[in-house]
Amino acid sequence: MDTTSVHSSHEGKRKDGINETIFDDEKKAGSFYDNDHAATPDDFYDEDSPIEEVKIVVPNTDDPTLPVFTFRMWFLGIIFSCVLSFVNQFFWYRRNAMTLSPLVVQLISFPLGKFMEKVIPKSRFFNPGPFNMKEHVLITAMANCCFSTAYAVDIITIQNLWYDQDMGWGGGILLIWTTQLIGFGMAGVLRPYLVYPSNMVWPSNLANISLFRSFHVVDKEWVGMSRYRYFMYAFAGMFVYYWLPGYFFQILTFFSWACWLKPSNRVWSQLTGGYNGLGMFAISFDWSTIVSFLGSPLIVPWWAIANIAVGAGIVSWVIVPALYYGNVWNSQKFPIMTSALFTRDGELWNNSMVMNPDKSLNQEAYDEYGPLYMTSFFAFTYGILFAGVTSILTHTFLFHRKDIVAQFKASRHEDEDIHRKLMRVYPEVPDWWYLVIFFGSFAASFGVIYGWPEIQLPWWGLILAIAIPVIFVLPIGIIQAVTNQQPGLNIITELIIGYALPGRPIANVTFKTYGYISMYQCLTFVSDLKLGHYTKIPPKAMFWVQTVGTIIAGFINLATAKWLMSSVANICTTEGYPFTCPSAHTFYSASVIWGTIGPGNMFGNGSPYSSMNWFFLIGFILPIPFYFLSKKYPNSFWKYVHIPLIFNATGMMPPAVPLNFSMWCALGFISMFWLRRYRREWWVKYNYITSAAFDSGCAIAALLIFAVVQGSDYTPDWWGNGGKDENFTFDNCPLAGVNSSDVCLVC
Repeated sequence: MDTTSVHSSHEGKRKDGINETIFDDEKKAGSFYDNDHAATPDDFYDEDSPIEEVKIVVPNTDDPTLPVFTFRMWFLGIIFSCVLSFVNQFFWYRRNAMTLSPLVVQLISFPLGKFMEKVIPKSRFFNPGPFNMKEHVLITAMANCCFSTAYAVDIITIQNLWYDQDMGWGGGILLIWTTQLIGFGMAGVLRPYLVYPSNMVWPSNLANISLFRSFHVVDKEWVGMSRYRYFMYAFAGMFVYYWLPGYFFQILTFFSWACWLKPSNRVWSQLTGGYNGLGMFAISFDWSTIVSFLGSPLIVPWWAIANIAVGAGIVSWVIVPALYYGNVWNSQKFPIMTSALFTRDGELWNNSMVMNPDKSLNQEAYDEYGPLYMTSFFAFTYGILFAGVTSILTHTFLFHRKDIVAQFKASRHEDEDIHRKLMRVYPEVPDWWYLVIFFGSFAASFGVIYGWPEIQLPWWGLILAIAIPVIFVLPIGIIQAVTNQQPGLNIITELIIGYALPGRPIANVTFKTYGYISMYQCLTFVSDLKLGHYTKIPPKAMFWVQTVGTIIAGFINLATAKWLMSSVANICTTEGYPFTCPSAHTFYSASVIWGTIGPGNMFGNGSPYSSMNWFFLIGFILPIPFYFLSKKYPNSFWKYVHIPLIFNATGMMPPAVPLNFSMWCALGFISMFWLRRYRREWWVKYNYITSAAFDSGCAIAALLIFAVVQGSDYTPDWWGNGGKDENFTFDNCPLAGVNSSDVCLVC
């Protein structure tokens, strides 16, 4: 599920928020490069970017003599690409799917690069001199191609574990590479519109550039503990601490203390259970639980955290209890919260009962066995996602239309700012390089659907899937370049193919992956191209690191997935904890809802959930009153209300649970409000580093714990590791996952 909107800015011209800079006065940090070698031609020596935010952060200088294709760059880039691809795919299968971000690579690669600078003998390739900014950017850019797990792995997982299909290594790697590389081919063609114009800001890059400068430009006013000493202390502390919630005292992960006051009360358990319930008063002492769905709360602006907190609180603790205890959609026949699917009698849905041998829908069998039911929480989530799609359109038009129109007009003309002029010293990547990747991947995609016919996607479906991102990528790219917000196409693609090709679940998710991820990957690549543009990376160097990073990531993702599915007993079941695969369960449920059953049966006339279609209209209208309130009261809190952010974030539940949100918002309040306001000096120096250190320490500890459990087949068996009640629940809250008959079908 797309999480891009969680890190979106409210207005294109806001300077605070996610694009928080490292320096109070950015210009005092000087150039990226040694000023003795920095080059700025006399013709535009005093010229700077016309965009104020860019002018503050990005210097108007360059040193074209700096080496980039070095052993250090390739070695560290490939190593970190492998590490991020493996670690993030490994965690994707776990109950708390935390993600190591490129920020970790950005931090760790610098001391390693400096170390290699000192110990490797001088050589043009192996050690050409000081570890420089451009090498550092390329290492991070390569890792950025790897940190998001390949969406196609979701298809491979549900094929293997739910649909009894196996595409093998050949089909799997082709599916992954084609879905990733089609977007790369599109990115190169869009450079004149989304990279070169100064008005295409891509604000998320500015925070990264500030951090790069903090490494490569000496801050003579620095006092206190160095960043790296602090990083090592925080890393070591989290590494040691994580053995408690990760191994010895796992109930700290979902600490449902309020439930234990009266565990025999079903309603109280459903409201207070952290693992299977709504998590009121529950606490988590596990960093991976806090960051698993929304990312680190230490890097998201407070106004965004407040929006998410309000939305999650209203949905989880007001609307859902009202729906459930009001027995809307016969809710009390089911648990209060799960992404599992059910029959009208409250039994778990058996998809094989309505499928033909070729895995397509048998409508007669569905009419007899159905209709399909969901929990009220899961059903309402789809309404939220419907509203999220249309609210983005209205919000973008109201708040950003002038910026978007102005910048699109500017992008159609020769708009050479200082950065574009400085980049002309480097040979550009020919368009045909990108076109070869695009059409080569497109051709290989036909090999995927015809070589593995169990996918059941016809040729016209593949063409339509690619046509959708081709049509939408430029306008959505302009929106993201200006607002830092990317409207997702996942729901739209599911809806289109669900009506065009009902009854084919694997075809549905394959269409969604080609249609949605192609655009998502394209804009990820474009964002990195803009980072290279700002930091004066030779375009051909950026091309090759992005290509290599993407190929490495696909292979490592597939290898990790196949290894875990073959080696972890009962993977993606409650018995396989912590490898319970919440995201895979949600992806499978989506394949049933949109593919097997189809949107006509699920949300059409006569369906129990047809009322969810009204949310398209609700989402379209709801931003309007908040826009006018923000205009009437420009200095009030109304200007911070961001309806698409609220919808898109809360739409992650399930697989996320309310405890993920409550703890994330609490830590975000401490970091991004209290520390930023009242301990700003510490916050400026150490806040982002704390986030990276905790991510790193937690990930390394989790991998070692996995090795210990696999090697010894031993986990401490006591109350603090859960499973000590009649339903063997992880948080010892036995009735949180039951229905009104006290039967737990998800325990």
